[in-house]
Amino acid sequence: MGTVKYNKLPELIPAELIERAKKLSPAQLCDGMKGLGIIRDGCMDADILPIDESKIMIGTAYTVDTEDGDNFPVHVGIYQGKPGYVLVVDGKGFSERAYMGDLMAAAADVIGLNGIVIDGYVRDKIGLRSLNIPIYARGFMQRGPDKKGPGEMNTVITCGGVKVEPGDLVFGDYDGVTVVPRHMIELVLEKAEKKDAYEKARRSTIAEYAVCLSEGKELPEITPDWVADMKSNLGL
Repeated sequence: MGTVKYNKLPELIPAELIERAKKLSPAQLCDGMKGLGIIRDGCMDADILPIDESKIMIGTAYTVDTEDGDNFPVHVGIYQGKPGYVLVVDGKGFSERAYMGDLMAAAADVIGLNGIVIDGYVRDKIGLRSLNIPIYARGFMQRGPDKKGPGEMNTVITCGGVKVEPGDLVFGDYDGVTVVPRHMIELVLEKAEKKDAYEKARRSTIAEYAVCLSEGKELPEITPDWVADMKSNLGL
């Protein structure tokens, strides 16, 4: 059996930044990365989805690089993990074997990992859903994993079409997974918080419109300013 190239865990993202991110959503963080030159605004492939949509995942990325359904490196990654971290696995989208089932996930759960993202397939759907840990994958395959090694841990990988470096912010919900480069977290949070404030104001406007409509009152303007400006510029 080969060995895993092991690099130490990155530092955890400061708790105050995690708490700010928790008040937002992965979609808003994607919006916050627009125009910053980040591949796909940090948004992983649409096929990488939660096993349980009710669970929210957020934490500091640490990584595993493997292929061909080999889950030996994933085992090493899980058992080196700690609370606060999300294990992100570049499994190259391999579909012929599952990289993980409910036993491995249960170990990750009791260790305290904040989540696991696998660019590949898993098995034991019901068992995975019964755990506390959020799991994201491309889908399900009942055929078991291989165990060979080598592999790499805490190196730069690509998962779901986006670059992931150890120490990046990983945030997942029912829509999917977003990755924010560590050195841009504060800037992205500031932009996402402005988008959040805009969305709250829009929801208030829409709710006011609904009330006025139901009560027969004069209707407020519901068209967003940016839509009105674009229409005007296009001569509409």
